[in-house]
Amino acid sequence: MLSKDKALFHWKSFPLLDKPKMSVLVFSVIIIVAWILWELAIVQWEQPLYYVLGIVILFLGIFPYFVPTEYYFFDNDILIQYPIIKVEKKYSDFGCFYVDKNGIMLSTFKRPRRLDSFRGQSIRFSKTQKERNEIISFLKEKIGKQF
Repeated sequence: MLSKDKALFHWKSFPLLDKPKMSVLVFSVIIIVAWILWELAIVQWEQPLYYVLGIVILFLGIFPYFVPTEYYFFDNDILIQYPIIKVEKKYSDFGCFYVDKNGIMLSTFKRPRRLDSFRGQSIRFSKTQKERNEIISFLKEKIGKQF
């Protein structure tokens, strides 16, 4: 168990509140998809189980958007704390990393791959992104390859 007091870097990301325009769009898409699922599963097929499964799959796919996430960077580990789940990873688990507009993707491969969203770890910056440059420098030291 890592002590949060000894973290070199720490910040919190909560996209639902940090990006209000995107949040309105996300809720609009959810309403549209729920309506389409209702029409298909309930009205046409008369299968409520499909509706429930569709909604559950939809929410599981976008779950990280709706919850605050805390990131803790230590000397040898990263701790990602969701309200329910805690993820601990070592820097040695990653082969490279690359930066996008919302954060950093830590890849388990030596070069970026399409499987990164499944096997890698996405790190979102805070709303202000004040930790961006320090984290990039820190990860260059710990992981090495940046793309």
